[in-house]
Amino acid sequence: MTIKAGVTGLLQRSPYRPVLTHPQLRRVLPGIAFSSLGGGMSPVAISWLVLAIAPHHDRGLWVAMAVAANILPGAIGAFTLGRWCNGRPGSQLAGWDALLRAVFFTLIPVAYALGDLNVGVFVGLLAVSSLLQAWGKAGRYTMLSELLPDEHRLAGNSLVNVLLELSTILGPLIAALIIAHGSPAWVLAAAALTYFVLAGTYKFAVPPEANARVRAGASRAAGFRAVRGDRRLLGLLALSFGFFACYGPVTVALPLYVSLTLHASAATLASFYTAFGIGAVAGAYASGHMQKWPLAVTAVGAVLCFGLALLPLGLGFPVVACWVAFGICGASWGPFPTATTTLFQRGASPETLPQVLAARQAMTGLAVPLGAMLGAPAVTLLGARGTLLTSACALTAMGVAAALLLLGAAVADRRTGRRASAEIEALAEV
Repeated sequence: MTIKAGVTGLLQRSPYRPVLTHPQLRRVLPGIAFSSLGGGMSPVAISWLVLAIAPHHDRGLWVAMAVAANILPGAIGAFTLGRWCNGRPGSQLAGWDALLRAVFFTLIPVAYALGDLNVGVFVGLLAVSSLLQAWGKAGRYTMLSELLPDEHRLAGNSLVNVLLELSTILGPLIAALIIAHGSPAWVLAAAALTYFVLAGTYKFAVPPEANARVRAGASRAAGFRAVRGDRRLLGLLALSFGFFACYGPVTVALPLYVSLTLHASAATLASFYTAFGIGAVAGAYASGHMQKWPLAVTAVGAVLCFGLALLPLGLGFPVVACWVAFGICGASWGPFPTATTTLFQRGASPETLPQVLAARQAMTGLAVPLGAMLGAPAVTLLGARGTLLTSACALTAMGVAAALLLLGAAVADRRTGRRASAEIEALAEV
């Protein structure tokens, strides 16, 4: 067998092939891939710009405020904008989200160039830019769910997450280069360009038949009612909320750890995010091959492994060891969004899926800024390293508790003679 024939055979057997060759998705994926660079550049730029323009004695608080402003309004929008977003095509919602982000990211470097950018204005612009984030993500995954049959959804979710995580390898490095020769504000200008491209992709590259609609007539609370009525979805939402909330303080502590504890540059912070991105890409890619894996066990295992891998940062290991550890955190994170999104797609009815996904995004959108706001006083009381250690311990404890609950459910079902889910049965076998 020639090398070419072997490669061809691998591609034909790849779970990603039906997604890459899908007549509609292959027109959208390049735009998602390019725009994801904006997401990869933004964390470094946002935290470093805050450190540059915020009052010295309040930098921890303003970093937390910026992290919250970049996410929290999306959760608020999920609760309050249903009247305008219900009945819209998923691709339209995703396009609106990208356009709003592009416009307000553009205003940040404009205000900076005019000398009018203070930290309050910066946080305000970030807040408005993220208002449609929950509906945009719900629209994207609703479109995937409508276009792909059930057997290809895991690969579709995984491929999109690979593209998003791939940007965290290149994005931080590009951000560090721009900051080294200019200002973090110009990084956000470059990110704005990528979001304009994404908005154009959804507007012009998505044909009408790909416009999966968020069903009109569903109330704003429909998604939460559907989750509340399903024990599996409720437990999955609780796990996601806890994971994101415990990670929130890390987003505050890590920039301060690099800047104040290590006395290092933006390039060092970018290296942490790049290491995370390399691991996340590997984990997201592997998740596409997990069609026969118990996805609930995968989600619980991701939380537990993330907590354990974060411990070296809190224990003050050398920087190189911390880079490797944060890369393992990324590898643990990689399968989590794919596994949880697929479980939500399987558990929700087609009529409530967009609202369920928006509700999920709303709750996780609340979790990270909530954790970030807790991170500000935690850094003051415990220091940056102590905050990282506390988050690591909390995530580890949560993973252990979730595994015990899953195992307990399996044992209880077996004792009562009820059939457990495939995910619970797999954990019980362990």
